[in-house]
Amino acid sequence: MNHIQSISDFNAIKVLSDPRRLAILRALMVATATLTHLGQDMDMHPAKVRYHLKLLEGAGLVKLARTQIVGNYTEKYYTATAMAFHVQASILPKGAGEDAIIATGSHDLALELMAESFCQNDKTPAMFTLPVGSLDGLIALRQGLCQVAGCHLLDPIGGDYNTSYVRHFFPGQPMHIITLAHRQQGLLIEQGNPKGIQNLDDLKRSDISFINRNRGSGTRLWLDQQLKTLGIGSAEICGYNQAVNTHAQVAEAVLGGNVDVGLGIFAAARKHNLDFIPLFEERFDLVVPEEHFASPTLAPLFDHLNSGAFHQTIESLAGYDPRQSGVEKIIH
Repeated sequence: MNHIQSISDFNAIKVLSDPRRLAILRALMVATATLTHLGQDMDMHPAKVRYHLKLLEGAGLVKLARTQIVGNYTEKYYTATAMAFHVQASILPKGAGEDAIIATGSHDLALELMAESFCQNDKTPAMFTLPVGSLDGLIALRQGLCQVAGCHLLDPIGGDYNTSYVRHFFPGQPMHIITLAHRQQGLLIEQGNPKGIQNLDDLKRSDISFINRNRGSGTRLWLDQQLKTLGIGSAEICGYNQAVNTHAQVAEAVLGGNVDVGLGIFAAARKHNLDFIPLFEERFDLVVPEEHFASPTLAPLFDHLNSGAFHQTIESLAGYDPRQSGVEKIIH
C-alpha cells in the first residue's frame, strides 16, 4: 500500500490522534454500527460518540451506511470508508500488518469467506473487504487505496462485464481482470410471497415497499437500466431512495419486515431463509493493477482462487457457479 501522500491523508492522521476516535474507526472497520452500539461497546455517552463520528466523517474516514426506522426513532448505521484503509498502518484492526490485502468494491459473500479464512490463517496475509460499490471500488483502486476491486458492472451496449469500465478508469494501464464466480441475482421476498410479487413491474405497486442498493453498485446500475427499459420512474417506487451497502443488509431488511422486497444475490436470500425470484446471472470479477498482480502479497489470494477448496466454497453458496473462477484476462 502507498504511504500518505496528500493533505486529506494528513488531516485523517490528525483526526486519529485521539485514541477514542481510533477505537471507533477500528470498530467500524469490522462492522457497521449505530451511535448506541458504539456507546455501549466503548462505555461512552452517545453525544460524545456523535461528536467523534462527525470528525471522522469530515475527514472522509466514516460515512453513513444506512438508516432504519425503529418505532418512532431513526437508527443511523455508520461504516468505515475506503479512505480509512489508506492509513492502515495506524487504523487497521490489531494484528494486521503492512502486507494486508485490502479489497474494496462490490459486496460478495465468497470474497468475505475468503477474507475470513485468510485472517484465521497464520500462513496467509490478513485480508479485509470494504463494500463500497463497484464504481467506488474502481475509484479507490485508481487512488491507490487498495490492491483489489470487486466489480460486476454490465456494459449495456457491449454486453460484457467490467472491461469497458476498467479501460475508462485506467486508460493505457495494464490491468488484470480475474473472474471470482458467476452469481444469480433476483428479488428477495418474505417466505410464501404474501404480496404476490412476480417481477420488477410490481415495484411500482402502492402496497409494495422496496429497499435499494447504494449508488455506484453494480446491482443498482443494473436496476436503473432495467427500469429505464420498462419505463418505470424511480419516483414510482416506494423506497427507491432507501439504500444499503450489501446484499446481506437487503436480506436483513426484508427478513425484519421493514420492506417487502429488495434486489440481491440468491445466496443472501438462502442464508436468511427468504424466497427468491431469479432475474439474471452476472459475472463477478476482481480487478488488479499490474503492479499489485506481481506482488508476493497477493500470491496467496490467486492460489486460493484456483484451489479446489475455494471451488467447493463457491459451490456451497446458492446461485454461485465456479465454471470460470480464476480465469484471467489482461487489458491495456
